[in-house]
Amino acid sequence: MIYLQLFWRFLQVGMFSAGGGYASIPLIQSQIVEICGWLSMSEFANLVTIAEMTPGPVGLNCATFAGIRAAHLPGALAANLGVLMPSLTLCVLAAVFFAKVKDSVRVQQMMVGVRPVCLGLICAVTVQLAMTNYQPGPSFVPALLIGAADTVLLLRFHWNVPRVLLLSAGLGLLLIR
Repeated sequence: MIYLQLFWRFLQVGMFSAGGGYASIPLIQSQIVEICGWLSMSEFANLVTIAEMTPGPVGLNCATFAGIRAAHLPGALAANLGVLMPSLTLCVLAAVFFAKVKDSVRVQQMMVGVRPVCLGLICAVTVQLAMTNYQPGPSFVPALLIGAADTVLLLRFHWNVPRVLLLSAGLGLLLIR
């Protein structure tokens, strides 16, 4: 029964993850922390960190880790199948029909409506993860400074993500005690 639950929960994530991996994080949190209780919020924050650091899509990595946590390897397979099925179905449908409707005014209007939702979801998960991981204390200010520096390095100086990740890990070791 746990396999069907994993499949169903991550099928919902796959169906309603407009905007990609980061936009799906609030939905994944809702499914595996709040509804099913497979992970605590602290464990979920760690899961998102690990999912971001490992190669592959964030949503798929989260499904893998949550599935392993809930029901070992078969659970990971069930969660992965669930999260991938809607995307695979949409890819096949898009390949067949998109060429006919890509210039449609209705499709363009729909995309204008969906884009702000994706941005809002990404902002919401950023604030929520920051509040979960960094409570006021000795590590709060250094973590805030590292995050600000990362933002500047990524957006202003166009550093690549692995370089920023390594620098941030080193700064964390030096500054946060």
